[in-house]
Amino acid sequence: MTPPVTSAETQAMIDDVLSAYPPKVEKDRQKHVKPNDPGGAKECEVKSNVKSRPGIMTLRGCAYAGSKGVVWGPIKDLISISHGPVGCGQYTWGTRRNYANGQLGIDNFTVMQITSDFQEKDIVFGGDKKLAAILDELVEVFPLVKGVSIQSECPIGLIGDDIDAVSTAATKRLNMPVVPVKCEGFRGISQSLGHHIANDAIRDHVLGTREIAEQTPYDITLLGDYNIGGDAWASRKILEDMGLRVIAQWSGDGTVNEMATAHLAKLNVLHCYRSMNYIATTMEERYGTPWTEFNFFGPTKIVESMRKIAEFFDDTIKEKTEAAIARYQPFFDKVRETYRHRLEGKTVMLAVGGLRPRHTVGAYEDLGMEVIGTGYEFAHKDDYTRSYPELKQGIVVYDDPTAYEMEEFTRRLKPDLVGAGIKEKYVSHKMRTPFRQMHSWDYSGPYHGVEGFAIFARDMDSAVNSPSWNLFDAPWANSKKS
Repeated sequence: MTPPVTSAETQAMIDDVLSAYPPKVEKDRQKHVKPNDPGGAKECEVKSNVKSRPGIMTLRGCAYAGSKGVVWGPIKDLISISHGPVGCGQYTWGTRRNYANGQLGIDNFTVMQITSDFQEKDIVFGGDKKLAAILDELVEVFPLVKGVSIQSECPIGLIGDDIDAVSTAATKRLNMPVVPVKCEGFRGISQSLGHHIANDAIRDHVLGTREIAEQTPYDITLLGDYNIGGDAWASRKILEDMGLRVIAQWSGDGTVNEMATAHLAKLNVLHCYRSMNYIATTMEERYGTPWTEFNFFGPTKIVESMRKIAEFFDDTIKEKTEAAIARYQPFFDKVRETYRHRLEGKTVMLAVGGLRPRHTVGAYEDLGMEVIGTGYEFAHKDDYTRSYPELKQGIVVYDDPTAYEMEEFTRRLKPDLVGAGIKEKYVSHKMRTPFRQMHSWDYSGPYHGVEGFAIFARDMDSAVNSPSWNLFDAPWANSKKS
């Protein structure tokens, strides 16, 4: 079918896709899938932050994934223990490309998998003593470690291990922060609660516990950038070109000391709103530190965000900002000249977590591409409120889309590119649809920042225009031939 162009056509498509469900499920999912209205009209609001339907394959992760995989895991000089059976930790080991400077196993522990490896006897008798022994052993084996976070898996909450007491005793005994994080996977609705729990643990055990010797009027903290493929480094370069001093960046390539001193910043700039708005709000309430979101995906949003950040500072910063923009512009023009004619008019369908369903829209548009469907895995209402104005009238917006919905919307909309997670990648390939893994940039990156725009453009071009898509047909095309 021809992709919908009006809200009524989109709604008709939604109704047709959801009609395959039992009536009760269909009625429920109607609340979560809507045609977009840039004005955010009430009837077009997408319901979010609700538990997934039992028996439906969801794209979401759990609270443990949100805490360990997103917030705590990328802190490079801290060891995060997956406290529980080996499975959860093994599954999350090395799955995100959170680049960090340092020598692995010496002063950088980001890709190491440390687990308490619960056995049946630990479930029966408890694992407190085992955990305490592990903490002592870690400090002996890794003498340069600066802290430990204990990431609770589901069994810990079920059997009632007292990780608070173990952590308090170990903090004193080892003379470093040992932070209990009660992020059992069964908690909450999705990994979003894990972000919140992780932020609260930072607030209660690390934030504001240290000082820095010298401060300047231009000190800022870079929050919620996980340095996937080097994104945080690309962001930091722009901020420093503006004349600002980044005194802390976390979680990507971050340190315990940076988390402890972040409260001294004059401004917090926030990349991933969903995962770090909690700590930004905490610093505003506790220390009076203002914060602002920024978006360094693509020239339009880079320039817009640079100017927004500069407004918090004096004319010196504003002048340096404009000078930096002028230096960047020829590069942006060159990238557009190289790739836009190859991507003009191509359509994109997105389904990702965090910020990407809305933050990458501008970068696609800079290349002449059009986003015709987007949605989040674990968004809240405020994520959608921020998203509606970024999107065109009538495009389909979906919250916590099921695997079935993703396949059906792809089948009907026939996008030139799908951007989603690893679970969706190979299904799209089998549907003869170009795909980019937009959680970790499909082993590429950075996509953020000035140079990142060129990498983003190159990767989208290589995905969409690869001749390999002409070498086979989608399964349903083959079935028609037979």
